[in-house]
Amino acid sequence: MIESIIQPLADFVIFLVNKLSYGGVVLAMAIESCCIPLPSEIIMPFAGFMVSKGVFNFWLVALAGGLGCLIGSMLAYAIGYFGGETLVRNIIKKYGKYVLVFEYELDEAEVWFRKHGEMIAFSSRLLPVVRTFISLPAGISKMNFKKFCFYTLTGSIIWSAVLGYIGKVLGENWNSLGTYFHKFDLAIVLSFFGLGVFYVDHKLKKHKKRKSQ
Repeated sequence: MIESIIQPLADFVIFLVNKLSYGGVVLAMAIESCCIPLPSEIIMPFAGFMVSKGVFNFWLVALAGGLGCLIGSMLAYAIGYFGGETLVRNIIKKYGKYVLVFEYELDEAEVWFRKHGEMIAFSSRLLPVVRTFISLPAGISKMNFKKFCFYTLTGSIIWSAVLGYIGKVLGENWNSLGTYFHKFDLAIVLSFFGLGVFYVDHKLKKHKKRKSQ
């Protein structure tokens, strides 16, 4: 089941990045940051792999990832700000299951926001899963928009750079695996998606566990 979910995501990421270049990275990361599960753990390592092939510049990849996160996060912030908690919860209850977004994830993000304050808008960008949802409670609480954008962009560039660097380093070392693997670039790219598999698998197992309680 996990593979059937990850494969379309992987194909979509490859399509966007190949067709739109840096714009594809921006768009993909924007989708992820507006609470749709297109994991950055797939997007940025692939972009880093393209850096290792000489197609992209590393720092432009990190910037593109950060800008994409900011754009998507601004949309999620606006939904929380103008719609309020009731609207956000109703949307998640009605449509969330179709994109693997669940109400308890909003609950967790709200707890993080109340516990750690506005700086969580920065630090959460370095954490899987919660980073995707923190913009909603930031908007609901009407956090200062300029601060929100600054913290979001800064944290997102760091996160994008780390994941991009992982993809770059792995890409640079594929030749050490021999000419056999060198012939199969797609297989090499798909190997980056292990983190994405873990991300989706974690979400599904957590949801199943909560339903059984």
